[in-house]
Amino acid sequence: MKVIKANEGNVYEAQNHFNMWGIRKFGPSDGSKSVNVSISEFLPNGGASMTASNKERIYCVLRGSITVHDENGQAHVLDAGDMIYIAPGEKRDMAVNGLVAARVLVIVTDC
Repeated sequence: MKVIKANEGNVYEAQNHFNMWGIRKFGPSDGSKSVNVSISEFLPNGGASMTASNKERIYCVLRGSITVHDENGQAHVLDAGDMIYIAPGEKRDMAVNGLVAARVLVIVTDC
């Protein structure tokens, strides 16, 4: 077992993201074999550009509201308590809705 306290983690900048910062809470350096868990803080007008990853991703909105677009342009509006699964290879972009900063729990797994 490993406990991660609220004030623990490592701040990082994510590639292809803007007006945000991430706090990696748990990952391989902590003993994980295939899971990274982070909390991303997105300022108003923050988001991520259209990209894909070879990893599974789950976004769970903890505060605020975001819109995730898939590569076909379909918009998925997520509010606090909502989550979305993004499969490996699936392209997405993301933007904060409104003037409330969004906090998103991000879970990334190696396939």
